[in-house]
Amino acid sequence: MPARILAYSATAGYRHDSIEPSIEALKAKASSINVEFDFTEDKRQFTDENLAQYDAILFLNNSGIILDDTGKAALQSYLNLGGNFIGVHCASDALRDTPFFGRQIGAYFDYHPDIQASVVDVVDDAHPSTKMLPAHWTLLDEMYNFQSDPRAVGAKVLLTADESSYSDPGERKFDHGTPHPIAWYQERGAGVEPGGIAGRSWYTCLGHCIEIWSDELFLGHVLGGITWALESKTTRCFDSHAKVGNAP
Repeated sequence: MPARILAYSATAGYRHDSIEPSIEALKAKASSINVEFDFTEDKRQFTDENLAQYDAILFLNNSGIILDDTGKAALQSYLNLGGNFIGVHCASDALRDTPFFGRQIGAYFDYHPDIQASVVDVVDDAHPSTKMLPAHWTLLDEMYNFQSDPRAVGAKVLLTADESSYSDPGERKFDHGTPHPIAWYQERGAGVEPGGIAGRSWYTCLGHCIEIWSDELFLGHVLGGITWALESKTTRCFDSHAKVGNAP
């Protein structure tokens, strides 16, 4: 039975022109990781009943306040029941008014320098989302700065930015820790309320350009993060007695 993922790409601020190519890329790769994606930008999909069908929620290049109070409550409930979470690129610029979301994704976006060739260093080369990557990965993307250190909520950093490889003249007002975090994971998502069943959380800030969504290394990175998140064993794709997920 395939895992089922709700991929949410709604925006209320800046909208990336890579959203549509990212959807097409994930559709093309879904069967390779035994996943069914449901793509939506309809916030009305965020109800307890609907979210209960999914093994993970994927926030894909979102921006701004893209859920109402009902949707936020449903997302919190879903996470409390063992649901897994995946965030890509500017998903960290969404729901800034929702503290549990900030903890679940790990850190909010602050700013980025101009897009340019940059080097990303692999910190953990054994993780499913990094094992295919070169130790020093050169790519064209945005090196995000964040408003806090994701390690502060228990995240384990996977990729870091080599700050000597690019120019960043911006003013940093926040400390996101050293080395500079770019992608990370949480074995137990920090957005879960006390007493809840914590699923996994995985986030990468990469994914800005249209072109990167046809890069097999990058796609391997994202697909590895998705498969890792699903292996939490807190949803029905791995445990038929779980409270959320794709039921047989």
